[in-house]
Amino acid sequence: MIYEAGEFDVVVIGLGHAGCEAALASSRLGCKTLACAINLDSIALMPCNPNIGGTAKGHLVREIDALGGEMGINIDKSFIQSRMLNTSKGPAVHSLRAQADKRKYSERMKWVLEKEPNLSVKQLEVTDIEVEDNKVIGVMTGNGGHYKCKAVILASGTYLKSRIIVGDISRHEGPSGLMPANYLSQKLLDLGITLRRFKTGTPSRVNKNSIDFSKMIEQKGDEKIVPFSFMNDKLDKDQISCFLTYTNLNTHEVIKENISRSPLYNGSIEGVGPRYCPSIEDKVMRFVDKDKHQIFIEPEGENTEEMYVGGMSSSLPEDVQIKMLRTVEGLENVEVTRIGYAIEYDSIDSTQLKLSLESKNINGFFSAGQVNGSSGYEEAASQGLIAGVNAALKVKEREPLILNRSDAYIGVLIDDLVTKGTNEPYRMMTSRSEYRLLLRQDNADLRLTELGHNVGLVNEERYTKYLNRKNSIEKEIDRIKSLKITNKNEVNEFLKGLDSVELKKPISLYELIKRPELDYYKVAPLDLERPEIDDNVKEQVNIISKYEGYIQKQNEQVHQFKKMENRVIPEQIDYNDVLGLRIEAIQKLNKIRPFNLGQASRISGVSPADISVLMIYLEQLKRSNK
Repeated sequence: MIYEAGEFDVVVIGLGHAGCEAALASSRLGCKTLACAINLDSIALMPCNPNIGGTAKGHLVREIDALGGEMGINIDKSFIQSRMLNTSKGPAVHSLRAQADKRKYSERMKWVLEKEPNLSVKQLEVTDIEVEDNKVIGVMTGNGGHYKCKAVILASGTYLKSRIIVGDISRHEGPSGLMPANYLSQKLLDLGITLRRFKTGTPSRVNKNSIDFSKMIEQKGDEKIVPFSFMNDKLDKDQISCFLTYTNLNTHEVIKENISRSPLYNGSIEGVGPRYCPSIEDKVMRFVDKDKHQIFIEPEGENTEEMYVGGMSSSLPEDVQIKMLRTVEGLENVEVTRIGYAIEYDSIDSTQLKLSLESKNINGFFSAGQVNGSSGYEEAASQGLIAGVNAALKVKEREPLILNRSDAYIGVLIDDLVTKGTNEPYRMMTSRSEYRLLLRQDNADLRLTELGHNVGLVNEERYTKYLNRKNSIEKEIDRIKSLKITNKNEVNEFLKGLDSVELKKPISLYELIKRPELDYYKVAPLDLERPEIDDNVKEQVNIISKYEGYIQKQNEQVHQFKKMENRVIPEQIDYNDVLGLRIEAIQKLNKIRPFNLGQASRISGVSPADISVLMIYLEQLKRSNK
């Protein structure tokens, strides 16, 4: 029996990390929003790694925060250990990573959703998306409820027809034993949406009391904690240690002896897994020259004895996983609390989406997160934020928010998914960004907060904080540019002590900092009038001073890049009419329907010669229209 359950502007399907950001963004922009999850205990669940951030992923979290999202604030409230990664390298690849209390992280995010005005959070399974004249008009739920709406955001994560696999045991379940979403996949197919089968996995959890930590290497958090959220100036907390150990030849032998029982190798798993996060059996079989692999033992929270065994994701049978674990130094007597598993699920072909994450064919249908073929909480949350913003802007009949590759890692992520597509779960990496010196994690607010404020997602408190920081940085840079350091004897003696060349004539402190062996901090004794400023301001001043030449060069590259991005391609263009295009290019361009020439140039199968032909055609079209 169907009943009319209510009317909303936006309905969000799924409340993992993508769904949470989508629901909050939509409701905070003034849209009446319904957020649905099959089980409300799964909100912001961490079924795999209990951490936020990491290499490149930390960039995404800070960008989410700079735009007014919630992930950065939430992890700052629930972390148990924090570390800045890659500090021995340049600032472009510095990435923040925090170990989370996974239960606290989930509970706080649920509370934030529940108290948000304009947002209704309900335990419902959406089983049907109602479309009329290629436009979303409502959804149906498994309980018979019909909700009218103007836009839908699919954020179903890994739940669509999900299947858990452990050895030869297979169960239709979602992550962590939760219910799967078995009905929506067919409806998506009926709507003409192409689906694919992907796979990911998670390691075992073990009891802390059964581990011999004396045989492992302790890894403590940073003494000085850097917050994820730009709203926090400093954080102070007693941190919990993680531990490092390694597999060995005995571990590898157990895996090799039982490889025929692995679902990955005997054909039981159909889905494609993530190349950059392989299972332990995959690592052992692929990298036969390695006699050991890193294993990270990480706490799952402050009020639990469960530990996460990072680096040992597996779908081997339970008896093999236990035997394998007990070969690892420090885990000889380990007790497993939850066995590792692989999970298969349906995902959509992300090239069916626009850069706004709206469907090219269904008006008002948006999709975000792992269902788009990405992996990771951070990649999901990034897409969720953009989908939530654009669904709200769609309802309000405003232009969508499009981040391009020179704006943010989020722009790179979405452009890669929508333009290039992915044949495996997509993971964000710093190497994917052409402009990573400009898109650092430390300057995400300087790049994006103004944009978030213009859209309406950044509140006045955050915006004022951003303006104060921006002004402090500019004021300090102006000061050190005007401050002259003379070539007095005491100055040159100081420089010699730092293995730096003596001054022949006066020079600004700004120019002096550019020397490879010096920085803003080392020259402090020469700067007797240095004001008291925040550490994050000092960091920006140091980076801007030292890397000015490189930053300027990348800005010039961005200028050239934007020339192509600004050449918009008419939406109605029929590429069959463009004489001179190769057949492959016509097929790919008709499928992807690029928004601009820049996006067209990044499509696999479209050559530079095709782009030249397209440029000439667009110029002729422009003249004929005039």
